[in-house]
Amino acid sequence: MGGDLGPRATVRGAAEALQLHPELTLRLFGPVDTLQAELDQLPLRLRRAESRLALVHAPNVISQAQKPSAALRSSHGTSLALMLEDVATGNSAAGVSAGNTGALMALSRRALGTVAGIPRPAISTAIPTRGGGRCYMLDMGANIESSAQRLVEFAVMGEVAARCVDGLAKPRVALLNVGVEATKGPANVRQADEWLRSLGNDLNYIGFIEGDGLFSGKADVVVCDGFVGNIVLKSSEGLARMLIERVQATFGAHWGSRLVGMLAKPALLRLKRQLDPVRYNGASLLGLSGIVVKSHGRAEAQGFACAVSRAVQEVRINLPCLLERELGQRSSIPWVASGPRDRGSPTLSKPDEFPS
Repeated sequence: MGGDLGPRATVRGAAEALQLHPELTLRLFGPVDTLQAELDQLPLRLRRAESRLALVHAPNVISQAQKPSAALRSSHGTSLALMLEDVATGNSAAGVSAGNTGALMALSRRALGTVAGIPRPAISTAIPTRGGGRCYMLDMGANIESSAQRLVEFAVMGEVAARCVDGLAKPRVALLNVGVEATKGPANVRQADEWLRSLGNDLNYIGFIEGDGLFSGKADVVVCDGFVGNIVLKSSEGLARMLIERVQATFGAHWGSRLVGMLAKPALLRLKRQLDPVRYNGASLLGLSGIVVKSHGRAEAQGFACAVSRAVQEVRINLPCLLERELGQRSSIPWVASGPRDRGSPTLSKPDEFPS
């Protein structure tokens, strides 16, 4: 029921995802009458998948404007809370939402707990890079300020995701900084750099990267705190939209450029698809003991289907168990075992088991 476009985009995106994944079944949470009305309006090509869609009545909805603290107090009967409970009890293997990000994060921590005792999950998403590749960035807004230890945890989690989900043998990990020199940047970033270098061959850490290198393809995982990451993400999305609009306006300015634009239309469509954030929709809440994926609030059906596909990938490899193992191995290093935790972020206990 979340998202700027309402349940229509979610329901149609769910049906699109079912066509992409024949082994998939989905449960939709929300007011049943509203959901059924959307199902009745599905185009014929999507109705064949309707038999693998189940509706679960959730009478209440958490609005986009609701604060996480308020959502925690009044989550009873909401589509978001019931969906997460379904994941926590093992009825569903993963949850996907386009709703309130803060509420999703808070309720996910409460319902699922975290792996290896980390205090808070990180939001990780992919951005396009030169040559048709992609790079994982984290954190994208869950942790506004992060200690050096938290940045190291982000690096390990991002490396595991890139290696296990994308199949990269030795993902290149970098810290986002204001310069590449060892003396630059805030103290927490410089301390994280020192600790990451101490891991040696356990992590393919390549050092600092500046903002202009994010889209170059030099790194597969870029780590920063949530304040910086969220600004980078929103700025890059805005820049991509502006570039596409400027190109379209340029070719439509007068008859000569319109003629050139007609000839260049196939190339322009390819460029638009490459820059479209929808292709990279689906931000993982890394560090939870279950799988939760956040879809962009503005995502249409195709974008929501991409977020569901991301969840399917993580279920196939049982990503939470991989993160638990990798972070557990790193806990034997003294600075991880005894390093300071972020203030105000209590450690949550992990459920005994998460279904593969």
